[in-house]
Amino acid sequence: MNGQDARAAVHRAINQVAPDVGPEDLESGARLRQDLELDSLDFLRLVETIDTSTGVNIPERDYPQVSTVGGLIDYVTAHG
Repeated sequence: MNGQDARAAVHRAINQVAPDVGPEDLESGARLRQDLELDSLDFLRLVETIDTSTGVNIPERDYPQVSTVGGLIDYVTAHG
């Protein structure tokens, strides 16, 4: 998956899990749990939504790599 498609998929997934997060909040360095205020259940729903929409499974051991919007986009790009 190319970076643009991955970015769109991640933005859609975040919007689905946290509809109150605006596009201006989705900067590459934004931390999912702290800056976007996703709690642990929201984060797990986000991981599941990414898996369902892109086919990219994110194992728990890789969660530190996807702690930011940019990290999640990079991960989906590399594994999609």
